[in-house]
Amino acid sequence: MDVVEKPAQDRFELALEGGTAVVAYRRDGDRLVLIHTEVPERFAGQGVGSRLAKGVFELIRASGRKAVVRCPFLKAWVARHGEYDDIIDG
Repeated sequence: MDVVEKPAQDRFELALEGGTAVVAYRRDGDRLVLIHTEVPERFAGQGVGSRLAKGVFELIRASGRKAVVRCPFLKAWVARHGEYDDIIDG
């Protein structure tokens, strides 16, 4: 199961057996402002948030865009993963 972007809904999704984890964003030119991450409670503590975050940042990098991280979860995650510093903008 991979992270996919759903531009019509302004979000990324990770389909799970019995739920969907999401990162909501808003567009700002060539930047995506990542505003909220949500993982179904039944999947808490199982690494789903990290899988979602990695997939989101990989998709943003592949698309040539930049990320503005406003979501507290993603801010903490990206602080521990310096390999994505090149796509963080603000």
